[in-house]
Amino acid sequence: MAEALNVLADLVRGKLAQDLVGADVKHGELTIVVNRPAIAKVLKTLRDDADFRFTILVDLCGADWPEREQRFDVVYHLLSLSQNQRIRVKVTTDEDTPVPSVTGVFSSAGWYEREAWDLYGILFADHPDLRRILTDYGFEGHPLRKDFPLTGFVEVRYDEEQKRVVYEKVKLTQDFRSFDFLSPWEGMTPLLPGDEKATPSQGTAAEAPKKPAETKA
Repeated sequence: MAEALNVLADLVRGKLAQDLVGADVKHGELTIVVNRPAIAKVLKTLRDDADFRFTILVDLCGADWPEREQRFDVVYHLLSLSQNQRIRVKVTTDEDTPVPSVTGVFSSAGWYEREAWDLYGILFADHPDLRRILTDYGFEGHPLRKDFPLTGFVEVRYDEEQKRVVYEKVKLTQDFRSFDFLSPWEGMTPLLPGDEKATPSQGTAAEAPKKPAETKA
């Protein structure tokens, strides 16, 4: 398997050299990084070239690296049934620079690109219908970004008086609390709550010396 992947990597380097940023085989997988403007051209070559025949787009997804200037990876996973091989293709982009849509190469990319836009805010140029697909039309922000708040921005409920769905700012029912995450045994003190009742404190009536019982002659 490793030898076959290395042969495939050499073929990719030879045929896609001008559009290739890098190619690497790790953990039994081949990953190539290509120039963003050339992504449709590269995928078309991988689909149609007889040495590749990657005819199935298995997945298209995003990844967020907010510390980078080009914070997003757009990742394409391709499958070749005839060659019995897989390949991962990556391009990078930022919040404002669109990635060329590949719906003209793989029609299944349409919904995948909509998902990447919805969840990450990644723009795709020339997409025929780039709109939200998993969140609601009135949703604010992109929930898979690393800087998206865990509580979100708004919450949705059905208003019985207005007879419609309404959007409201998130209201927390309680303040945030800090937990030490200790197990009951680690957090246990020598004196458990309630034990103080079993040991009378000094000077109480319970510790006063008892009078000897009186006897009658």
